[in-house]
Amino acid sequence: MTDHAIFHRPLGATPPAGYDQAIFGMGCYWGVERLFWKQSGIWLTEVGFAGGDVQNPTYDQVKRGDTGHAEVVRVIYDSSLVSYDHLLQLFWENHDPTQGDRQGNDVGNQYRSLIMTFTDLQEAAAEASKIDYDNRLAVQGLDKITTQIVPAGPFWLAHEAHQQYLEKNPDGYCGLKGTGVQASIPNPDPI
Repeated sequence: MTDHAIFHRPLGATPPAGYDQAIFGMGCYWGVERLFWKQSGIWLTEVGFAGGDVQNPTYDQVKRGDTGHAEVVRVIYDSSLVSYDHLLQLFWENHDPTQGDRQGNDVGNQYRSLIMTFTDLQEAAAEASKIDYDNRLAVQGLDKITTQIVPAGPFWLAHEAHQQYLEKNPDGYCGLKGTGVQASIPNPDPI
């Protein structure tokens, strides 16, 4: 198994006892992974695919947009150091959740805005933050959020060449761009 280029832990690792995981889709996964690996309290990040019907999809299959999968990042984090609410704030503020099946120049359902939840608490927090952020966008005259919030299903690791891509290719493509609207953090401290 390949190790993470920054954390030097095996990709595909099971979260250690006391750690949590989250899955976010925010468009092209290269920039999303970098956003999260730079945060305090993160134990591991991985790029991959989730939300589709094909078992063990390849990048080329997902890129065509016919598998139903989204490009996503799986984040394993120490919830005593970083709150899920803080991860949600990063999610909302660092992409445009109103664009449907696209992010900027990246077009297709594989680039949709997506939150996959592992617990009822994550689902409740994600839904509440979506309502709050949708209201904040409306005040600024922006469109409604199209983000899907669904229970976590299978996560398929992308090929090793895509893992920590922007660490290995510092001048590589990163399409992350938020709306400029700040999200609130109801619980900024770890719980």
